Amino acid sequence: MGFVSSAKPSKQRKALYNAPLHLKKKLLNAPLSPELREKYGVKRLPVRKGDTVRIMRGDWKGHEGKVVRVDTKKSRIFIEGVQRKKADQTPVYYPIHPSKVMIIKLDLSDKWRKKIIERRAKGLKTSIEVEETETPSLEKEEKEAEE
Repeated sequence: MGFVSSAKPSKQRKALYNAPLHLKKKLLNAPLSPELREKYGVKRLPVRKGDTVRIMRGDWKGHEGKVVRVDTKKSRIFIEGVQRKKADQTPVYYPIHPSKVMIIKLDLSDKWRKKIIERRAKGLKTSIEVEETETPSLEKEEKEAEE
């Protein structure tokens, strides 16, 4: 998702940092586990409070927990059990980027989220059907051209 046409990394970072919140929200996607992907027919969804995720990269790799908070402004999520201690020994949640986690259990208490899943799954199925119907017709045309 390029916000800027420049290839300079500094300008890319600046554009991401200064992006409006409605665009930053789109960057909070995380892939679904293979089981959920098979069940719902969707590859990735925005992470929400209440989802259970598994950390796939970094020092906290392998940890699982519920999402406690989503920080849209900083593009980070906070996960139950992923904490570090400050100098005065008070625990603080460690911020994790959503691209480094995998959703293993969805919070479907929101009817709007169910609609999003249905819409995306329907779009994916129709694109697969279109590809399947186009492929045989192309093969027939190639055979006819050869003859």
